[in-house]
Order: sequence, then C-alpha cells, then structure tokens
Amino acid sequence: MSSVGASLVAAPLDRPAALVWWRRNREWSRRLFAGILSPEAYWDRPIALRNPFIFYEGHLAAFPVNTLLRRGLGGPGIDAELEVVFERGIDPSDERAVAAATWPERARVLDYVRRTDEAIEAALTAGLPEGAPGDEYFRTLLEHEEMHQETLLYMLHRVPYGRKRRPADAPEPVTGGTAPARRGVRIPPGRATLGAARGEIPFGWDNEFPRCGVDVPAFTMDAHAVTNSDWLEFVEAGGYGEPSLWAGNDFEWVSRQGVKHPVFWERREGAWFWRGQFGEVPLPPAWPVYVSHAEASAYSRWKVRRLPTEAEYHRAAFGRPDGTESAHPWGEAAPEARHGNFGFARWDPMPAGAFPGGASAWGVEDLVGNGWEWTATPFAGFPGFRPMATYPAYSADFFDGRHFVMKGASPATAVSMVRRTFRNWFQTHYPFPYAKFRTVAP
Repeated sequence: MSSVGASLVAAPLDRPAALVWWRRNREWSRRLFAGILSPEAYWDRPIALRNPFIFYEGHLAAFPVNTLLRRGLGGPGIDAELEVVFERGIDPSDERAVAAATWPERARVLDYVRRTDEAIEAALTAGLPEGAPGDEYFRTLLEHEEMHQETLLYMLHRVPYGRKRRPADAPEPVTGGTAPARRGVRIPPGRATLGAARGEIPFGWDNEFPRCGVDVPAFTMDAHAVTNSDWLEFVEAGGYGEPSLWAGNDFEWVSRQGVKHPVFWERREGAWFWRGQFGEVPLPPAWPVYVSHAEASAYSRWKVRRLPTEAEYHRAAFGRPDGTESAHPWGEAAPEARHGNFGFARWDPMPAGAFPGGASAWGVEDLVGNGWEWTATPFAGFPGFRPMATYPAYSADFFDGRHFVMKGASPATAVSMVRRTFRNWFQTHYPFPYAKFRTVAP
C-alpha cells in the first residue's frame, strides 16, 4: 500500500465504459426533468440565487458543446445563441439578474439537447483526430453532469410537493432510532496529504492539484456529525438570537432573513418536521442536521469548539496509526453501499452511525456520505495551482474568501466523486445543500 492509497493510481479512460457512463448520466438527467419534475414547474426558480430548471437542462447540453466540440476539438457549435444563453450561471451573485433573464421555448431546448447528445456520443465512439484532446475532456463532461444532478436535487427539494412526482422505486426514509451519544475521538499528530500530484489520479478538477503536505497537531473530533437532536438543543437555548455566537456579518444575515431554524426544518402546531424530498416526516432525531456554514460555525462556538480545518478532516478521514494514508476512510476498497450514504441510493439522510463499515482508522464515522462536511478552510488553490484547460473558470472565480471547503459526499453525490482529493465549496450563508458538520477541539 502506498502512502496515499493504492486506488489513486491513474489509469486511461475506458472509452466503452465512458459511453455507458455518459448514457447513464443523460438518462438520469432526463428522468429528473421529465419524470420527477412536473411540466408546470419547469420554469420555477425555487431558490432565488439559482436559475430556473430550464437553464440546467440547456446548460447540461451547452457545456459539452462549448468544452469538447468547440474548445477541445476546435469545431463549430450546434446553436450559437443557446451556447451563450446556457454557458454559465451556477452561482449568480444577484437574484435580480436571475429574475430578469429570458429563456427560449422548451421545444427549442429539447431539440438542442437531442442534437447535442448525438454529437457527443459520436465524439465518444469515433476515433479522435491527431492532436485531439484526451481523457480529461471526456471526464470533465461526465463529472460535470453528475455535479449538476446534485444541484438539481437540492433545488428539487424546495419545489412544492404538488409540483413533482415521487418515483415508484424511491425507498421510504429511515426515520427511527435515537441519536448516538456525543463522544470525541482523539486524533494524534501527523501529516495530512491534500490534493494529488498531476498524473497521480485518473482525473481531478484543477483545485485538487498539486499535492501538498500539512503537519497537523493532535485534536479531538466528534465521532459523529451533529444531529437534529443536538441542533434542537441549540434552537431551544436561543442560539439564533445570541449575537456573540455569530461572526462577521452572520448575525446580520440571520436577523435580516429571519432565520430561526435550519431550512430543512418546518414548525407546525408545536411540532418539528423535516422537509423530505417527497413528503414531510416528524423530525428524525438521529439524522445529521443540514445547515449553512454560518450556522455550523455558530453552533461550534456555542459548544466552545470549532469547525475542523480541511487538513484536520484529512487527518481524521485518511490517516492511519502506522503513519500511512488510505484512499478512503475505510481503506483501499472502492466505495460500496456499506460504506456510506452516497451515489443516489437514497433521497434522504440516514441515522448517524448507520454505516460502521465506513468508519476511519480512528473510529470516526460517516466522514464520507450522508452529507458534505463543512470545514473552516476558505476555498483556495493549493500552492502551485493552475486552472484546467477544459474549464479554466471552474475554481478560480470562487477564490474570494467567501466560500469554504466541504469534504466527503452527500446522498446525492455520484460515486465517481467519492475520492480523497475531491473538494466542494459554498458560500457561508447558503443553506440549501446537503451539508452536515462536526466539531473539533485541541
């Protein structure tokens, strides 16, 4: 076993497997737009700082055209106007600009999607010309769509129940059980490896490179993520109304927006409920609480603790007592259902501690799956960062000190992104992603 995990070794893209991957992605996206989302909700904008659903259907077609056919192969596009309209818009800074946008008719979008699918399939199956782009372009397309599927799912979470359809194969939420007792796990000092050397892994986004090492002092980390039961104590103690718990302009945000509980919670007739994807359930005490970075930070201060740094997360997740590091918290084996709640297997969280097979070498559980893990580390490039050729603006536009690194995976994270080096990020006041957290102390 290498010091950073045997399964991180790079391998060429298997083109037939890539075609299967591409078709699976497209089928899942079509299912979201046509099978789950009601037609009348297609133009909805359930989150103010996100474009309506029509944008995402068009963007998932325009991105491979702009990235592969035009930038990579140097060829023509399919519809020059739509390739501008749907080029980019994942993180608008002003909801007024989003609301003012105009969109084409759906029939035109669907025709564009059809023609794009045919062109990309041809590129995946045909022999590429001399000097054509390699695997990175294809892997960029494949993971990009899976990222947006997660975006679509947390947007879909905000759509009224009457404007979406529950799939017949959707498993019932597992809501029973009590929250595990709070306990800390002592992590000894050691070195954490962040990122990867270029060429070391089959594919990574630009912010995953290059590799860097960080010496991490000893610390104590929660064995489980903070649960709804834990958070209820914070709510009942008046945490949302205590300015000293909130840093910077966080308390201004809470006050201005009237934030009094997590966005996934609902209060009705004196009882708390959790807003599931397809129906409300009485608040499950053992599920991890999903909150914004600002909320997670306030809770940590309330407990006289703090959020872990990205390096501390790595040390707790991948470090081992013998001084090596593994590819995953559970070791070198590829991610499987027994390791955690990821890969679109469920529409809801699972109780904390439901996947003991995914525990790290130190005994910290659920570090991957059941919700992304907030860290205290502002999103930035590692020393030696350089933008990727396939998507130059992917990361650098967000190196602004207002976005923070998230690690792990959520129920809606594709298995392809369950890797040690993958980094996610969001703004501090954005409460909609499937994001949990745990606290640490010296």
